[in-house]
Amino acid sequence: MSPYVSAPDDLVLHGPRVLGFASPSRIGGRFGLDTSLVEELLLDYEVSGLVCRSSFAGSSGWSVTDSGRVENERRLAIELDRAGARDAVTSAHKTFLPLNRRFGIACTNWQIRPTRTDPMAFNDHTDWPWDERVLRTLTALEKAFRQLCTQLSECLQRFDGYADRYSSALAKVEVGERCWVDAPDFDSCHTVWIQFHEDLLATLGIPRGSDV
Repeated sequence: MSPYVSAPDDLVLHGPRVLGFASPSRIGGRFGLDTSLVEELLLDYEVSGLVCRSSFAGSSGWSVTDSGRVENERRLAIELDRAGARDAVTSAHKTFLPLNRRFGIACTNWQIRPTRTDPMAFNDHTDWPWDERVLRTLTALEKAFRQLCTQLSECLQRFDGYADRYSSALAKVEVGERCWVDAPDFDSCHTVWIQFHEDLLATLGIPRGSDV
């Protein structure tokens, strides 16, 4: 059976939910949509109060409003039932939870390196064995994450791409570009992982922070 393909108007509303502060070109690039169509739909959603546009540090982007989140989840629930994928996505979420805990610990350890005098000391990345343990964890999670993404994308096409983006970021980390672990302004390992998690939560209507 072919995966369910989301309607463009649903993807455009979903884009700011998953990507956060996102430009039309970024939303279009993520879902393979024409930027002009994305811009047109965003303007329609702005009039309806589902999204809002803001500027920060010289750049502008779109975010979903509270009412937009409700509408997004309503549409995703309909989509989930049409695709007959509710059981598969629920199962995938259960599989994801222990992976997410491991990933969260790894990212915390990447940012914080406790000392005898400061348990919350910033990691200055001079302790190579400490950092290498983190990187081994990120690498070990890659295979399980890809399997999970494959399982989901076989039901819902919009889950396609997460695994490749994670692997691409990890490959950059492995050649020394360590900013690709957790940089927030491009598709780092952390950014991709957080977006995937948000996609799962939105799809199942689970409030963020309630599935830890």
